[in-house]
Amino acid sequence: MSTVTRRKRASGRMRRAPRTYRLTLSKLAAAKRALGAATATETIERALELVVFRRELVDGTRAMLGVRLDSSEGEP
Repeated sequence: MSTVTRRKRASGRMRRAPRTYRLTLSKLAAAKRALGAATATETIERALELVVFRRELVDGTRAMLGVRLDSSEGEP
């Protein structure tokens, strides 16, 4: 099963609400190309996923402040 098919099925289970946004067409087109999205909706969803992921990375990095990492950790 392709990633696209899985994504559509998984996101189809999520609650969706119709919305109207006034977006700069050139910015939307640039984001669509950069994200490899097929539609404006997919572009917005991918961009929002990236924003949430970025927040998770920042939070995880902040949580690790002060933790010493040893490069030999995990090696046999």
